[in-house]
Amino acid sequence: MADRRILSLWFPRLGAERALRRRREALDMPLAVVGDRNGAQVLTSLDPVAEGRGLFRGQPLRDAMAICPALVTVTQDDKAESAFLDVLLRWAGKFSPWVATEPPDALVVDLTGCAHLFGGESALLDQIAQDCAGLGLSVRAGIADTLGAAWALARYGGGLVAASVTRSGNDIAQEAHATRSRAATTRRAPVAMTAASVGLIAPPGRLRPVIGQLPLAALRLDAASIEGLAQLGLRRIDDIAVLPRAALARRFGASVLRRLDQALGMEPEPVTPAGAPLHFAARISFPDPIGLADDLAAGVDRLLDALALRLQARGHGARRVRLQAFRTDGSAQAIEVGLARASDRADRIRPLLALKLPEVEAGFGIDILRLSAVQTEPLTPVQHRGHLDAGMAVTTRAAQDMALEDLIGRLGARLGAEAVTRLHPGQSHAPEKAAVILQAAWSDPHPAPWPRPRAPRPLILFRPEPVTAPEDDPTPPARFRWRRRDLALRVAAGPERIAPEWWLDDPDWRSGPRDYWRVETDGGERLWLFFAHGADMPGGWFCHGQFA
Repeated sequence: MADRRILSLWFPRLGAERALRRRREALDMPLAVVGDRNGAQVLTSLDPVAEGRGLFRGQPLRDAMAICPALVTVTQDDKAESAFLDVLLRWAGKFSPWVATEPPDALVVDLTGCAHLFGGESALLDQIAQDCAGLGLSVRAGIADTLGAAWALARYGGGLVAASVTRSGNDIAQEAHATRSRAATTRRAPVAMTAASVGLIAPPGRLRPVIGQLPLAALRLDAASIEGLAQLGLRRIDDIAVLPRAALARRFGASVLRRLDQALGMEPEPVTPAGAPLHFAARISFPDPIGLADDLAAGVDRLLDALALRLQARGHGARRVRLQAFRTDGSAQAIEVGLARASDRADRIRPLLALKLPEVEAGFGIDILRLSAVQTEPLTPVQHRGHLDAGMAVTTRAAQDMALEDLIGRLGARLGAEAVTRLHPGQSHAPEKAAVILQAAWSDPHPAPWPRPRAPRPLILFRPEPVTAPEDDPTPPARFRWRRRDLALRVAAGPERIAPEWWLDDPDWRSGPRDYWRVETDGGERLWLFFAHGADMPGGWFCHGQFA
């Protein structure tokens, strides 16, 4: 246990300081990050100025604004904070190759055999303090033999005496009521601790005397367990460390013992480092600057072949590909293309890039080309089995699907991926909800035939338009007025009763159920009329569509 050393890095103001880093001008006003917790707006991160005004994490926003009306708020962005933590993980890799994230605002580093490279653990923490000051980040650190102890020192070690931690077993005032009868009569020797500028360092092999005075929350227990233990007068780690293990587990569950054993090193808790993200890119440098379109296309062809080989080696396909051209004057230009389905084949990516290559401005010449797959997906190989006719049918269908995907990709390169859409059947009887619009690049075609309605539907569907006709007669009127024209009824077919979803409040359907009629006028117009029976709003006759 003494040979293993773990560093815990806690960034208590990560969200607020990330927001401050994005601001170009200095901010003298208090700042807080606001997030949603069970439907309530609460403060999730604060800068030092806001903390100095008496605000705290978890405080409702309305209470904080009442205390500090000048508070500047920023909406919490979980994805951006997670990405920022990944950036800090790469920074922490300078201290050890064994680094992992502890979302949402901490890192854990296995320092075993690495601290001497920086002059010792104290010098390493000083280096961390210097780096974080340059990054504009607040950090608290703890170094111990176990992950649990280091975690506890980083978050709750501020109350410990920096010079030494002394604990007398026969000092009955320090014991909880439930453990006074079990107080030891021996005196423990003082444990010297090292206090660095950003945290505490526990001496090797002395975990119990170091973390014994910390509160139970330092064991990473849930709130219910902490509250239950506090009702019995057990508030520190030493208070439960002397209790019978069987009774403690029976009363509060095995998780309490497990966290205690992990902190004291009696149960292993490995540090699992974050794996390096898959990175697919290819780069080519030219001995002389290029500027001709043919030279640019030839360079892209060489990069595509190299990129395809790397994708195939890892079983991934590219969904978005970026080409960067670095010019001799130091400037750069980038173009991106998206694919309707991930692919690792150069012949499927090449036509899309060819559509974008005319946008590249060579300027005084291009020195370097870099092609990268900025978004990838795993590819699953498919093996088709069966007799010859079935195999040919599967092959033909696959070729048709690939041709459609290539078409979607080309249209997306010209118009934008979000502009190419497809329709899927909707789960509603309401005519305007019969189909949903999906982006073609991120959806598959509907696998089954399109559901047939109970009656024909008009070719043109628009919002219901009022029709002047008797409002108390549900039968089709012989004469009616629509769009400032008087029309005469020649034939009508129906009715088709359509009602909305009862669990939804659709403003367009507050006039109640509708009886739809297919009518044809003397002038040859074929309309889709309905009679609304009236509910929350008055009913009457309306026109909803027009047949071909």
